Amino acid sequence: METGIDTWIRAQFGMEKTDADTYSPLVLAYIGDCIYELVIRTLTVAKGNRQVNKMNRATSRLVKAQAQAKMMETLHPLLTEKEADIYRRGRNAKSSTIAKNASVADYRKATGFEALMGYLYLTDELPRLLELVKAALDHYTPDEREGAEARNSGRTPSEKDS
Repeated sequence: METGIDTWIRAQFGMEKTDADTYSPLVLAYIGDCIYELVIRTLTVAKGNRQVNKMNRATSRLVKAQAQAKMMETLHPLLTEKEADIYRRGRNAKSSTIAKNASVADYRKATGFEALMGYLYLTDELPRLLELVKAALDHYTPDEREGAEARNSGRTPSEKDS
């Protein structure tokens, strides 16, 4: 296992490493939401300079609950037993927040997805996290609602914000 960002940050601030298995699924999802969005924002920025609102739209399409839930359809068969358990724990966690723009089912799947991302981050398994994100993105296609949103904004459903 390589030293990851989490370990490096903790070392810089003199903090001890905590066993990721001791965190609740919602805490894993809390940090996982952030690290997944950081990966997606990094990919978006790497495509070059453009208007920030276009970058934000491109990022938002991939970090919303519906997209994460759909990505889990691709990822689930690729997960190890431990990863599947982390996902399941996150998906089944009882949250006090409610989904604003997603079905309850999609919101729960997205919470499981984020818990998995958080677990991989906290266990310094960034290469595995990136492998799963890449697999999810390689197989992700927007659903019809996203196509309608793209048409209403003047873009074609297949157009990428580049």
